[in-house]
Amino acid sequence: MPSHSGLFTIIERAARKAAPRLRRDFNEVQHLQVSRKGPADFVSMADKRAEQTLFEELSKARPDWGFVMEEQGEIAGDPSKPRFIIDPLDGTTNFLHGIPHFAISIAVEEPMPNGKREITTGLIYQPLTDESFWAEKGRGAWLQDQRLRVSSRRELSEAVIATGIPFMGHGDFAEWTRIFGSIAPQVAGIRRLGSAALDLAWVAAGRFDGYWESKLNIWDAAAGILLVKEAGGFVTDFRGGDRPIERSEFLAATDGLHSKLHKLLAGALR
Repeated sequence: MPSHSGLFTIIERAARKAAPRLRRDFNEVQHLQVSRKGPADFVSMADKRAEQTLFEELSKARPDWGFVMEEQGEIAGDPSKPRFIIDPLDGTTNFLHGIPHFAISIAVEEPMPNGKREITTGLIYQPLTDESFWAEKGRGAWLQDQRLRVSSRRELSEAVIATGIPFMGHGDFAEWTRIFGSIAPQVAGIRRLGSAALDLAWVAAGRFDGYWESKLNIWDAAAGILLVKEAGGFVTDFRGGDRPIERSEFLAATDGLHSKLHKLLAGALR
């Protein structure tokens, strides 16, 4: 069995406590109360209930830590302590349409001596498949007790790449079209499954060979970034730099493919 911290045990316990209600709501999705936050941006009672459960469980265990959450926003804690970054239901549109591909995402971001903050723990939990993708800094990435490694593919012609596609009110169609036009002719396939967290988890698990998307929020990607890195992959912004969250640009791939994908992406954006 892999070694993990007491903090990870707390996080996974919270996710598993929120999961049963999500599963019940998914099976009765037509009865959910749904409101709109913006164009094609739905929020359901399922999101809110799951987030409240996660908040209650985690704040009980770490009462002086801060939170960044999709629904409730930022709740300040002791600035010298870590904070939780939570997406209670990544893939809400899938959920509301009865598509069984969504996840709970929880990350821990810690303050560093240099004044920066770093993601040190991440969990992406798929309630329907009971798949727990997790990572802790320096301890590797795991699916339950199975060690994860990014795929060994080194040729674009063999690679399957995930992405998110702009939709009503979200994203930059022109930018995405240029990138797609550059990458698609070079790879074996491109997939859009509707959950950024699971896209990144699947890169870590070797199911996808790479992934790109922009205009994500920190809660969409925080846990997934750590998973990919701990599985031996690379995550950068579109410029190849180390500021994907700040720039809201995410390019994740295996060590053998990242530079090739970056070259295509950068060329498309010139």
